[in-house]
Amino acid sequence: MKEIIKKKLEQSAQSAGTSIKWVIFALITGLVVGSISTAFHFSIMIATMVREATPWVIFLLPIGGLIIVRCYRIVKDNKELSTNSVLSAIHSNEKLPLKMAPLIFVSTVITHLFGGSAGREGAALQLGGSIGNGLGGLFRFTDNDKHIMIMCGMSAAFAALFGTPMAAAIFSMEVISVGIMQYSALVPCVIASLSAFSVAQAFGVGQELFLVEWVPNFTIFSSAKVIILAVLCAVLSIAFCVMLHQTEHLYKKLFKNPYLRIVVGGCLIIILTLLVGDQTYNGTGMHVIEEAMKGHVIPYAFILKMIFTALTIGAGYKGGEIVPSFFIGATFGCLFGNVIGFAPDLCAAVGMASLFCGVTNCPITSLLISFELFGYEGMPYYLLAIAFSYMLSGYYGLYSSQRIIYSKYRTQFINRKSH
Repeated sequence: MKEIIKKKLEQSAQSAGTSIKWVIFALITGLVVGSISTAFHFSIMIATMVREATPWVIFLLPIGGLIIVRCYRIVKDNKELSTNSVLSAIHSNEKLPLKMAPLIFVSTVITHLFGGSAGREGAALQLGGSIGNGLGGLFRFTDNDKHIMIMCGMSAAFAALFGTPMAAAIFSMEVISVGIMQYSALVPCVIASLSAFSVAQAFGVGQELFLVEWVPNFTIFSSAKVIILAVLCAVLSIAFCVMLHQTEHLYKKLFKNPYLRIVVGGCLIIILTLLVGDQTYNGTGMHVIEEAMKGHVIPYAFILKMIFTALTIGAGYKGGEIVPSFFIGATFGCLFGNVIGFAPDLCAAVGMASLFCGVTNCPITSLLISFELFGYEGMPYYLLAIAFSYMLSGYYGLYSSQRIIYSKYRTQFINRKSH
C-alpha cells in the first residue's frame, strides 16, 4: 500500500512539475511572440498607409520582389519557407531555423508596402512557429516539446494579430493533423494565446469585430439557403486552393530563376491593378470585408481577389492566405445574399466562416472564430454552414504538409496529405 501511495505521489508531483513548466514557458512564448507580432502588425499598418498615401509605389513591386529573393539568398536559404515548413517541422522534425522569423517579417512588410495581394495571419503563423521553435532550442527541449513550443508560437501570433484568442489556441492544434488533436498542447497554447492577445491589446492593437445587424429566425427555409451557400463556398475553397498551388507550379515551370519569377509576378500585379483602376485587391483588403458586412459588394470581387492572391503568392512574394480567404468568402457570401434576397451581412459572415473552414480543414477553429468575429446570435447558421463546408471541401487545403488522419466521409483511417 505504501508503495502504491508513493508511486501516486510521485506521479502527481511529476504532473504538477510538467504543468508548472508549461505554464511558465507558454507565458514566455506568448509575451515574446505577442510583442514581436504587435510590432509586425504596426509595420504592416504603416506599410499599407504609405502605399495608400502614395499609390505610385506599386510600380516598385518588382524591385521589392528582388529584395525579397536577395534577402533569402544572403542568409543562404534557398528553400521556400512557408507555413508548410512549420507543419513539416512538427510532423517530421524538419529544421525550422530561427532566421525564418526576420525573413518573413521583412519580406511580408515589403510585399504589403509595394502592393502585393496577401494576408498577414499566415505570415504570423510562420513567424510565431519559428520563434517558438527557437525558444524550444534555447531551453534545450526535446523534439516533442519543441513541437508544442511551435504550436504555442503559432497560437500566440495568430491571437495577437487577429484578436481571436479562442480560435488561435485551437487552430495550431487542429490544422496540423485533421481528425485528431494533440491535447497535451491545449494548456500551453491557451496560455500563449491569451498572453499574446493581452500584449497586443495593451499596445492598442484593435480586435477584429464585424457587426451582423440582423439574424433571421432559424427555419427550414433559411437553413436551406445557408446550406446552399456552404456548398458553393466548399467548391470555391477547392478552386482557390487549386489556383494557388497550380499558379505556383506554373511560375516555377516557366521561370526557373526566382529573380525573374518574382519580377514577372510583380509586373502582372501592376498590369492587373492598372486594368482594375484602383488598388482594391492589393494588400489585405480588410476595408472590402467591412463593406461586404454592410451588404455592399462588387459582383466579381471574389474572383479578382483569387487571381491577385494567386499571382502574388505563387511568384514568391510573402504573406498569408487566410485574410484573402476571408475576403473571398465575405464578398461571395454578400453577393449570394443580395442575389437571393436573404440577409447579405449574415451571408457574408457565413461565407467567411465556410471558406476559411474549406481551405484550412479546421471546423472547430472556424466555429470559434465565427463567435469571436460575429457574435453568438447566428450560431445555428455558422454551425450548419461549417459542417457542410468541411464535409464537401474534400481533401484540398492551403497547406500541402497538412495531414488528413481520418476520412471526412466515413470512419476510416487514411493518413494522407491534403492537396
